[in-house]
Formats: sequence, C-alpha cells, structure tokens
Amino acid sequence: MFTSDRTATLNSIPPQLSSHDRILIAAKHLFARGGYENTSTVAIAREAGTSESQLMKHFGSKQGLLSAILDRGWQRISERIHMAQLNAATPDKLFGVFEAVAIELEKDPELKDLMMLEARRVRKDNTDVLLSHGFREFSNLIDHLLVDMRNEGLLRDQVVAKRSAVHANYGLDDVRKVLGILIPAFNAGSLQEAKASK
Repeated sequence: MFTSDRTATLNSIPPQLSSHDRILIAAKHLFARGGYENTSTVAIAREAGTSESQLMKHFGSKQGLLSAILDRGWQRISERIHMAQLNAATPDKLFGVFEAVAIELEKDPELKDLMMLEARRVRKDNTDVLLSHGFREFSNLIDHLLVDMRNEGLLRDQVVAKRSAVHANYGLDDVRKVLGILIPAFNAGSLQEAKASK
C-alpha cells in the first residue's frame, strides 16, 4: 500500500515545477500522512525527485520547510479573507475570516491536518512553538477586527445614547469583564463537544 501511495504522489507532482515547489508538495503530503517527526528530509527529497541539499538550500531545515508550507496555506486563506472584506460591515468581516479558513481547509485536507496537528506543537528538538509568519499575520488581522468591532460598537452606543434615553455608561473594563465571561464559556463548550465526540 505504501508503494502505490508513494507512486501516486510522485505521479501527481508535475515534473516541470521547480525543485522548490516539488519539495513543498512532497513534504506537505508526507507530513500530513506520517507526521512531521516521522518524516525525514531524505524521504522528502526522494519523494520530490531532488536532493536533500536542494531542500536545505531552499528551506534551511525541516522546520523551515514546515513553516513555508504553512505560510503558503495562510497566504491562500489571506487572499480569500481580503476578498470577503470588501464593502462588508465589521461583524460580517469577522464571519468572513472564519468562513475563509473553513473553506480553504476543506479544500486542502493535507493542509488542514498540518494546521490542526503540527502547526503550533512544541518540537522535541526545540523549545519554541512554531508560529509561522502567516499565522502571526492572521492573528493580527483577528485582533484588528475585534478592536474595530469594539470601537464601532462603543461609538454606535454613544451616538444612540445622545439621540435617545439609552445610557451607554461603560468603558473598556466593562468590555473586558464581558469577554472574561464569554471566552471561558466558549472554551467550556468546546471541551464538552470534544468529550461528546469520544
């Protein structure tokens, strides 16, 4: 079974691609199938039809290769997010972000496996958690949207309060308290879903 699976992968990598792109395709497949820790750079180079020295030249290390794969995935997600952001209200923008992630990961099951299982794991040879550049940009986008939503909501409440008998007497500390209640509730819901699926 392993041989036929490997042959299928080699046949699916167009030979006219650069060694850089062939390595990315082969590594994504092998990391998703066997895990990052269990995949050697020699196996990746063999799968890509190139040499281990080419892999090192392009990516520097196995961890650099995983970062490049994740960054390429985040780039596609970011492109979809930017399209969804055009002319959308702030709450719709946030929904668009999560929808973009879900759509792209559904389209690419290997990327989904890597992002869910390998992207933010502490490596045995490194005390750092791998956070790719693309993930950091995604994180910054979410932070920015949440700040916009908070500011837009606070400003709207203040404008409405001026025009009606509604009082918008709250500040940032009150918003933090609400988030302090909501976030643990979301986490508890996720834990219950995980237990129910077992």
